[in-house]
Amino acid sequence: MRVALADLHFWEEPLISGSHGSGAIFFSGCNLKCVFCQNWQISQDGLGSRVSVEKLAAIFLSLQDKGAHNINLVSGSHFTPCIAETVSLARRNGLVVPVIWNSNGYESVSSLRMLDGLVDVYLPDLKYFSDELAVRYSGAPSYFATASRAIAEMFRQVGAPVIKGGLIQKGLIIRHLMLPGHLNDTKKVLGWIATHLPKTVYVSLMAQYIPMHRTDNYPEINHRLSRRQYDKALAYLLDLGLENGYIQELSAADQAYVPNFNLTGVTEP
Repeated sequence: MRVALADLHFWEEPLISGSHGSGAIFFSGCNLKCVFCQNWQISQDGLGSRVSVEKLAAIFLSLQDKGAHNINLVSGSHFTPCIAETVSLARRNGLVVPVIWNSNGYESVSSLRMLDGLVDVYLPDLKYFSDELAVRYSGAPSYFATASRAIAEMFRQVGAPVIKGGLIQKGLIIRHLMLPGHLNDTKKVLGWIATHLPKTVYVSLMAQYIPMHRTDNYPEINHRLSRRQYDKALAYLLDLGLENGYIQELSAADQAYVPNFNLTGVTEP
């Protein structure tokens, strides 16, 4: 496996970050090629260090010792078998905090079944409804068909969120990052959630889009999200009866919240 950063992270949803931070592990590489990726140095340029199963399990336990409320596995889908082995080893060695699978949603049901009983919280994106947008901006044909099946499997495994002391212990939270100019696609994503999952499901409607990486080549999204579009999406979400979850201020679109991947100190033991 390759890891770019392992540290306490304070910029997730409040029920994940809590007061002490989430023990985030940012894996190198990604099966999407998003033109607007905020983490492109690790997802597409391969920044990171090799780690063994034993080393990564030790990192999990170190983050737990530092007070992490959970272990937050960010974009690790391409390492699923090794991560499953790592979680099992860490649990045998004393890991007791919840394990979060933080992914782009573009993964197979068979892969997710390797994690059944190991992951406590699923935190997937549901980025697009339109296949045209998924291919144009992320190089991901059949994204919605793939991600919607994956999310159904995630819900089967962990169900609705279980929260104790303001922190999530188990369950599914679906994230959707709004893209400027694509309100209708956002509405279709939210409509699918409301139709195919219980209305009590948690949805995080994100306004933190920043035009960066290669958006200069895509002028239609090379600007920030407008307050008017986000408010319309929020009103639609509430009209659908999706009342659990999180919304963001547009001030969340700030590069100050993007982790500094030059801080990595992860090395092979």
